[in-house]
Amino acid sequence: MNGYLNESNFLMVEEGFTTRDLLENLLGELCQESDQQAFFVADLGDIVKKHLCFLKALPRVKPYFPVKCNGSEGVIRLLAELGAGFACANKAEISRVQNLGVPADRIFYSSPCKQVAHIRYAATHGVRLMAFDNEVELSKVARSHPRARMLLGITADSIPCAHPSMTFGTTLKSCRHLLETAKEQAVEVVGISFHLGSRVLEPQAMAQAVATAQLVFDMGTELGHHMNLLDIGGGFPGTEDTRALLEEVAVGINSALDLYFPEGSGVDIVARPGRYYVTSAFTLAVSITALEEIPMEQPGSDGRCDSRTCPLCPQAPLSPQRTTSLPRGRVWQQEEPEHPWHSSSLRGPPGHAEDRIADGLELPQLHVGDWLVFGNMGAYTMPTSPLLTGGPQPHVTYAMSRMAWKAVQLFQGKPPQTEEDRESLCTPLSCGWEMAETLCVTPVFAPAGII
Repeated sequence: MNGYLNESNFLMVEEGFTTRDLLENLLGELCQESDQQAFFVADLGDIVKKHLCFLKALPRVKPYFPVKCNGSEGVIRLLAELGAGFACANKAEISRVQNLGVPADRIFYSSPCKQVAHIRYAATHGVRLMAFDNEVELSKVARSHPRARMLLGITADSIPCAHPSMTFGTTLKSCRHLLETAKEQAVEVVGISFHLGSRVLEPQAMAQAVATAQLVFDMGTELGHHMNLLDIGGGFPGTEDTRALLEEVAVGINSALDLYFPEGSGVDIVARPGRYYVTSAFTLAVSITALEEIPMEQPGSDGRCDSRTCPLCPQAPLSPQRTTSLPRGRVWQQEEPEHPWHSSSLRGPPGHAEDRIADGLELPQLHVGDWLVFGNMGAYTMPTSPLLTGGPQPHVTYAMSRMAWKAVQLFQGKPPQTEEDRESLCTPLSCGWEMAETLCVTPVFAPAGII
């Protein structure tokens, strides 16, 4: 064991007791309290499963988790234990990861736009791997971090730079000039970085990006740079159908890598999967603290939910999940045929940037004290710094089944290689998380979700 995660960091889910039971127990306790804060329940076993799936589908690719996606302590500890690296966007994220014991050589300062003070902080704390895509950034690094190892961020010429996920990155025709400038300023360039976002699902886009990276590798080598690292970015989906999508995406990625950067080429491959790891692992529960009903001639009703510690990202789709009713207060389910549905909006506390959470939700008639439960809430739903919201981090209850914990201990982030290893994880359990679908040759049962 690496020592980042131990049993004191999470609740062990025993056989016969699911994480759904845990959520309902927590709600039952909170319904007896006057201060009903929003909270998360996180199934760490789901992240373990995702990690092993990733390593199995993309055996040449080392994952670097983007901390901005979910900077909660349990996630960082688990991924550190599994051997993942971390992509940090600023000083606060670097500090958060290093304070948990992660060494500097597992940190990638991935932001292409960095404050000078943050560059100096990275230099002082041994973080060398960084990204750039323009001369200004290159000059800042040359002055403030002479030992940096830089990745040149590129965009494939066939992909419009105006695409939201391709805001950063230089074009192929600008690469030689930037590589020459780096050489003149004695900045070490060691590889290429790109990020396709959702277009990672398009085999042609990935192939074009990898092909462009190979051309820039040749430029860098010609100019005397020791090019040995390729970052293929993120964009991997993280919802329930992730496994099938990942396998499909992996075929295109592996083909492109084998063609342009074959094994034995001396090039290491990394990626930055964020949503993939955490989206489905987190469930959010919020209580209704105030209501406003709008007359029928003004369609829609306005419900206020307690989200003071939970800034919800507009990109995270909200849909109440099914659960059971409680003795005091109610938890609304997705299917309530005996109750009429209303077009509803959810708001946070007035005066916060996150006041408008969601519009156009179809919900039953709500009452103060009711709870709403939302699944797939692990990505971009909590800040990496409380300064972003002016409040504390939302409370997260972490849980993991013994099966998942056994996998962490046995394989340390490496997929099982032998039939004996696979069989050791295939004993059917009634816990809230199972590994059979990922690790067994013949699936025995389907994995249960968090609720």
